[in-house]
Amino acid sequence: MKWIFAVLIALGTIAIGAGAFFVSAHSSFFSASAAPAEHSAPLQSAGASFTYNFDGDAVGKVPAKFHTGRTGQGAESTWAVMADPSAPSKPNVVAQTSTDKTDYRFPLLISDEGSFKDLELSAKFKPVSGTVDRAGGLVFRLKDANNYYLVRANALEDNYRLYHVVDGKRRQFAGANFKVTSREWHELKIECVGNKIICFYDGVKKIESTDDTFKDAGKVGLWTKADSVTYFDDLKVLIK
Repeated sequence: MKWIFAVLIALGTIAIGAGAFFVSAHSSFFSASAAPAEHSAPLQSAGASFTYNFDGDAVGKVPAKFHTGRTGQGAESTWAVMADPSAPSKPNVVAQTSTDKTDYRFPLLISDEGSFKDLELSAKFKPVSGTVDRAGGLVFRLKDANNYYLVRANALEDNYRLYHVVDGKRRQFAGANFKVTSREWHELKIECVGNKIICFYDGVKKIESTDDTFKDAGKVGLWTKADSVTYFDDLKVLIK
């Protein structure tokens, strides 16, 4: 078995107080460009499940059944599968690498296989490096690259945040503060049923909140920010 991970490389010009259940809203404003329309994906029925471990994906290519996107500004990016030089004994993973330090830049890797409403979504992630951010996250009920829910952990800020992103503007509506260690594997997990969202970190519930921004089914995927270098593995979806 080959041990591989994927690297997201920025192309083009190189530029290089939370409570457990509710925190003050934060948003960043910019001139949002229209996101490309998402191709439709079949609505998945309760009980269906999907697992992506990237074991069989071609090295140097975007993982099969996924496409890339970006919220915000900065250089365009490309996801590709490569070998993990630092942890050859780890399972196959997907990672993000970028030298673009644009703060409001959020590369996405979006699954094309299905559309999901009520779901359980999880992935392993390892924040490796980054000077602006060192973050990784999960997106769900995604309509396009400018509209989705996001939960993300940041090893520079030591926090876990839940957002809705609407027309490219990210607004936090819940979060928790705790130590997020770099260069170690962790698990991100959410349960979303109706308007209730519960977020777990390494198996422990950290956030519980409600929100009515996105009521319909949407796609799922992986998220990073700015110059983060982040490895991912074992993305799993279970439809409730």
